[in-house]
Amino acid sequence: MKHFLLSLLAFALSSATLSAKDVTLSSPDGRLSATISASPNLSYSVSYDDHEVIAPSQISLTLADGKTVGRDCSLSASKPQSVDGQVPSPLYRSATMTDRYNAVTVKIAPNWKVEFRAYDDAIAYRFVSLSKKPFEIKDEQVQFNFPSDVWAAAPYVNIKNFESFEPQFGKSFENTYTTGQLSTLDARRLIFLPMAVKTADSINVLISEADFYGYPGMYLNKAEGNSLRGVFAPYPKSLKQGGHNNLQMRVTDREDFIAKIDGPRNLPWRIAVVTPEDARLAATNVNYLLGQPSKLEDISWIKPGKVAWDWWSDFTFEGVDFRAGINTATYKAYIDFASRNGVEYVILDEGWAVNKKADLFQVVPEIDLQEIVDYGKSKNVGIILWAGYWAFDRDLEKVCKHFADMGVKGFKVDFMDRDDQQMTEFFDRAAQTCARYGLVLDFHGAFKPGGLNRTYPNVLNHEGVFGLEQMKWSKSADQVEYDVMIPFIRQVAGPLDYTQGAMRNANKKNYFPCNSEPMSQGTRCRQLAMYMVFDSPLTMLCDSPSNYDREEECTEFIAGVPTVWDETVVLDGKMGDYIVTARCKGDTWYVGGMTDWTPRDLTVDLSFLQPGRTYQAQLFTDGVNADRLARDYKRTDRQLTSADRLTLHLAPGGGFALRLR
Repeated sequence: MKHFLLSLLAFALSSATLSAKDVTLSSPDGRLSATISASPNLSYSVSYDDHEVIAPSQISLTLADGKTVGRDCSLSASKPQSVDGQVPSPLYRSATMTDRYNAVTVKIAPNWKVEFRAYDDAIAYRFVSLSKKPFEIKDEQVQFNFPSDVWAAAPYVNIKNFESFEPQFGKSFENTYTTGQLSTLDARRLIFLPMAVKTADSINVLISEADFYGYPGMYLNKAEGNSLRGVFAPYPKSLKQGGHNNLQMRVTDREDFIAKIDGPRNLPWRIAVVTPEDARLAATNVNYLLGQPSKLEDISWIKPGKVAWDWWSDFTFEGVDFRAGINTATYKAYIDFASRNGVEYVILDEGWAVNKKADLFQVVPEIDLQEIVDYGKSKNVGIILWAGYWAFDRDLEKVCKHFADMGVKGFKVDFMDRDDQQMTEFFDRAAQTCARYGLVLDFHGAFKPGGLNRTYPNVLNHEGVFGLEQMKWSKSADQVEYDVMIPFIRQVAGPLDYTQGAMRNANKKNYFPCNSEPMSQGTRCRQLAMYMVFDSPLTMLCDSPSNYDREEECTEFIAGVPTVWDETVVLDGKMGDYIVTARCKGDTWYVGGMTDWTPRDLTVDLSFLQPGRTYQAQLFTDGVNADRLARDYKRTDRQLTSADRLTLHLAPGGGFALRLR
């Protein structure tokens, strides 16, 4: 305690003696620092071990009344603070998270402050408005200037028409990464977050944001020089129903401002995760920590788990005496499968409500929804309903009450495909409303998460990922390469609805897109590994129950993998090459590893296990012929201790899965 107080005093004195134009903030370990300047415009720079990773970058807000907050300003009333505590995270990747940072708040105008935080692995800042009067923000200036050209991994908005920004504001947040030097990026295209760069000094800088609900999400765009700038969708002025099956609201005109602010509030966190170690990048918790604390006092009713999913396998069954499809008999068969395998939920995806009506109270005649819900309840299997965005939002309160009363456990809401202020307000409103009625949420067709799963823990998952569904139609996507990028980039923002679990597996030469009998790229063991590598509190078993029934060993394994954890450790990894992740629930550890198309020998050090204990191990590895027949695998049962090291061979596109009890 004495050491902590002395450190805090020294920190306070060092900050207080800085000039009015410069404030320096360092991380608790002293390796990462930010310098905030007003000379006279507000800017910041970031260094790691004295290597400049972000050069001076201006930040400001342009208000609708013509004023610019952060221009011709001075810094005053700097207030240093140190925090070292624990944050509960019971429905995520660990039971608790260490929240350790130094912070400083600088006043830059009569009604404006900027708060900076320095974690050991991240710098974050946000504007804070103290104004009690409503106002509008015309634009926000966000810059990430780099001292030289950097390597970049950029997820462009996936659209063919990118001659202007407007059509790019209305697309799903799903694409693979374009990699190369920052200087080669296309300035006509918007990049959605998170995005990663690697400096000439081999230091990773991942750009993200948190707590942006009720404010437009941020895109990045290549600017002049070695620079990225923030871009925001203007506030919608008029909307028209349309899009996929008439389930969306498309923006037809926009205002000349990006956000309405009704009173005092914090604006979103702008985040730069900074670390030279790729594995540490995959392990950071900063996005969750910067979300608002939980607004739910009781979360005991929230049940994460796995979901038997109908859509990916095209509602197919074999050897049954009913016509498989969107009907009561098919869903009862899904419930039977889930029940005998301990799977917590069945989802009714698109098709249970009358098509193109955007009305969730019009159920197709082939479905007896109450009978399905009651049958699931008798088998201890919950029902989750898919809902198009506009069908859900137009009658939000009525929909939630009606289906909660029926016994439905939650919703998978899809096709939002926007992140302007109106849409991010919907996410917050939907989370609140569903929580009141005891419903869980999976946001599909959505932007990346921003800490909402901390604020409303009933929000179990987000999409915002180029998931396995793409394999039903994509002829050219390299899913294997993308899979070993996700943990270091997209997953940093939070959990992802990737929808793994394919039992049809193909190598690079044998893969082809197929809607009714889809397959994965890469090996069977890769699919098993995803249940440990990817964060998904609500995790799909994407394939047909008939395929799982033929694969009892693999089905038993993935059905038994938890979806929330007491502890997560990223053991090793290199972005775009491979990753190895270990997770613990109770006294059982699970370890998963994946490689790219390069065959690889990995050594797994088991020193994270409790010393002096012997663990019963169940190990799934790529079979000797997995390079030609991707479903080939080998299961080995043995005893292991913390002193052991496993050397495992991964086939091209391969993986491994290990359970230690």
